[in-house]
Amino acid sequence: MQSSTLGKLKESGYNSVSVKDEMRANLIKKLKTGEKLFPGIVGYDETVIPQLVNAILAKHNIILLGLRGQAKSRIIRQLTELLDSEIPVLAGSEVNDDPFKPISAYGRQTVELHGDATPIAWVGRDARFVEKLATPDVTVADIIGDVDPIKAAKGGHLLSDELTIHYGLLPRANRGIFAINELPDLAGKIQVGLFNVMQEGDVQIKGYPVRLPLDVMLVFSANPEDYTARGKIITPLKDRIGTEIMTHYPAELQTGVEITRQEAWTDRGGREGQNERLLIPDFLRETVEQIAFEARDDSRVDKHSGVSQRMPITVIESMISNAERRAILTGEDEIMPRISDIYAAVPSMTGKMELEYEGEQIGANRIAKDLIKRAAGEIFEGYFVGIDFAQTVQWFDGGNNLRLTDTASANECKTLLEAVPELIDTALIPFDFKKSDAAQLVAACEFVLEGLYAQNKISRNEEGGYTAVTKAKKDRRGMIYDDLTETGKYS
Repeated sequence: MQSSTLGKLKESGYNSVSVKDEMRANLIKKLKTGEKLFPGIVGYDETVIPQLVNAILAKHNIILLGLRGQAKSRIIRQLTELLDSEIPVLAGSEVNDDPFKPISAYGRQTVELHGDATPIAWVGRDARFVEKLATPDVTVADIIGDVDPIKAAKGGHLLSDELTIHYGLLPRANRGIFAINELPDLAGKIQVGLFNVMQEGDVQIKGYPVRLPLDVMLVFSANPEDYTARGKIITPLKDRIGTEIMTHYPAELQTGVEITRQEAWTDRGGREGQNERLLIPDFLRETVEQIAFEARDDSRVDKHSGVSQRMPITVIESMISNAERRAILTGEDEIMPRISDIYAAVPSMTGKMELEYEGEQIGANRIAKDLIKRAAGEIFEGYFVGIDFAQTVQWFDGGNNLRLTDTASANECKTLLEAVPELIDTALIPFDFKKSDAAQLVAACEFVLEGLYAQNKISRNEEGGYTAVTKAKKDRRGMIYDDLTETGKYS
């Protein structure tokens, strides 16, 4: 039973510890029992998480340095799981005063007045986490606090009395975790205020010195370039941050696929348990993920901004939506995405890339389509290494063409594909697909066609039609956009 007064809390034998000691003790318990740390965080088991564990064991303040979409905020919010489920505070305290060691004037006076009868409240771990996005308009009052004339008037206090202070976010995070995202965007004078609280435990509010020996775990996030190269962090504050941890994008394709599978909304059944009508082939999941890998390596995409993991997540959601739209229009029960559905998801890609000057001249749409082409080619080579599609290519070279629109039913597309020599039988070789399943067959064949297009063995136009590669383009093998400019839309 929870103690309701200071006297009962003393009788219970409760001992208060600092928040960093509390987190350290709970972390050690989790490590001993083998409990998974930071569930839902994928790809950091050998890099970021061990460094976080070391920092918490060392009782350090932490900064996570990384580009957007690297799970920094999610990691920071999961740190609350290392706090106790509840802790006692003085009832009515704005700063979670420790009943045994109150830091506010209100807390000290309350204990002096009521003694062991002082009322105690219990605060859960989630209420002990305070997060703030740093923006240039953040003020000292927001973070530290300010004099409240209304409090002074109602209580009959002088403005210099500590009881007139309206506490900011940092004091309210006392005995908890205080997180600031994008630390370099915080004005210099605010950083000085943070440093004073961390170093000296005091701050001046409206010219009046106030002692605030806060017990806080400080966690920050920042872009590495802003933090190291532009001089936006005052040196004393940087010196007080014990551990800098670099986050990163997935190093392996399958790690990215796992993250996207976990995060993307794919339940299109309408009712719980009805998602079996959706089937996403592995090669499409891998192609979508490869798009992000290609973009991160592309010189036309700004490396300092990065390509967030949100790109493959939104692309796969849009890809499924286009396939769902087709199923609704054609009356098909099964939702089976195809390569053409990835092209339909280009609007989900363009907003996720910051382009360099060269990229801006080319245009985000064209770059997005080139990334799809390259990604599909990379994945295609992994599935069809050593397999020759000579007869298929010759069929296109003979003047034939094939147009598979993203609104055509699987049976319609299958009828068209049956006219292409060796395509269907060869396309199914790496996959456990049934030839009788039209939707699976069409998805595999369209993947092959895109792979041949990526190798410049055939061409693709804006309407999704596959045709022969012209002699001029064969002579310039490896050049991009030739097939796009052929339609005249991008010339």
